Amino acid sequence: MAVTLKRLSSIAPFVFKIFPLSTPSRFSTLYNFSVSSINQTTLHIRPVNPENGAEVDDAQEFLKWQNGGGHFHKSSCIDPTVLIEIGAIVHSKSVLGANVHVGSGTVIGPCVTIGQFTKIGYNAALSNCTVGDSCVIHSGVCIGQDGFGFCVDEDGNLVKKPQMLNVRIGNHVDIGANTCIDRGRPIYNESMSPIWLHSWRETVIGDHSKIDNLVQIGHNVVIGKSCMLCGQVGIAGSVMIGDYAVLGGRVAVRDHVSIASKVRLAANSCVTKDIREPGDYGGFPAVPIHVWRRQIAIQCRRSNREKS
Repeated sequence: MAVTLKRLSSIAPFVFKIFPLSTPSRFSTLYNFSVSSINQTTLHIRPVNPENGAEVDDAQEFLKWQNGGGHFHKSSCIDPTVLIEIGAIVHSKSVLGANVHVGSGTVIGPCVTIGQFTKIGYNAALSNCTVGDSCVIHSGVCIGQDGFGFCVDEDGNLVKKPQMLNVRIGNHVDIGANTCIDRGRPIYNESMSPIWLHSWRETVIGDHSKIDNLVQIGHNVVIGKSCMLCGQVGIAGSVMIGDYAVLGGRVAVRDHVSIASKVRLAANSCVTKDIREPGDYGGFPAVPIHVWRRQIAIQCRRSNREKS
């Protein structure tokens, strides 16, 4: 054993000389840890320039949050009762109210505001948004990312439309796992000129609304209060939904459609035009439920005749 250790001790300096521990990477960020005099761990994040591997000068300091072990930027405003679990990070100028719970792996982006008693699960990503009080955001949720908006330029290439607005989540909202809510953006016409009449509408989720897993909510969507969206619902950009609406599983809503309050949509329905009256709807395209049932009955009778 002693002979083996002696051989390893002679090899180690040679290995570390060839493979230094702090070799910069072109595709990653360097993390250097140090301990301050007040027994707080400081995380110095130095972004790396992908062109030459050099460190960027404007390094940002992150401190370790004592209640949970996560990290926060020194310019953020966090209530002492907040729990930030290990592996979570809160970026600059974000505001977290009393009794907020941030799960491991979650990233709270710059200038995000989260109301009191809100609970956020694991590996969520929040940016360009405000979240109200007593909300539940489950694991894997993405809020405030860019929407899917492109236009064709003079050369026939797809050009990304600017994404500049935010998401506003009301109070007592429940958002299921792996749901995505896009940030708002100015509405542009085909020539990339903004339509200023609707240009500053944010994406809004009303109070007490409940959203299931795997739901996609596009840019500039406005959802009223106490709405229920079941799993795999897909809502395209600039849709407006009133209060107390219920969308069954896998309902699809095309862009720029308005849905009145107290509308219920059957599962697998597709809304292609405005729904102005409350009631039950279903089918593709969505029609009043009694019309859809009549259509299904006629198709079944016709199918039975053909078989006979």
